[in-house]
Amino acid sequence: MRQQIEAYTKKRQESQPREPSAGCIFKNPPGTSAGRVIDECGLKGERVGGAEVSRVHANFIVNRDRATAADILALVRVVRARVKAARGIDLEPEVMLFGSDWKKFL
Repeated sequence: MRQQIEAYTKKRQESQPREPSAGCIFKNPPGTSAGRVIDECGLKGERVGGAEVSRVHANFIVNRDRATAADILALVRVVRARVKAARGIDLEPEVMLFGSDWKKFL
């Protein structure tokens, strides 16, 4: 059991960012992964204020430099718009907003 836990931990450390984040931002669209689509659209490293699309895993938005909620919401909108324009895919947020609904911000 310990070996399995260590293997999962190692895989997570290699494939997910270490910076503070909210986890995976978007649900996977049918037949592919959100991170792959975002990466293929060249969005790794895209920034709004202190929020950045992770260079490690494109489905994570990391807090690079005191990101505000407004920075993160703006970056979510940028990513969604660019993926829609390039691939025709409507990415749907997976994370939940505390006390609000995504419809108000998208």
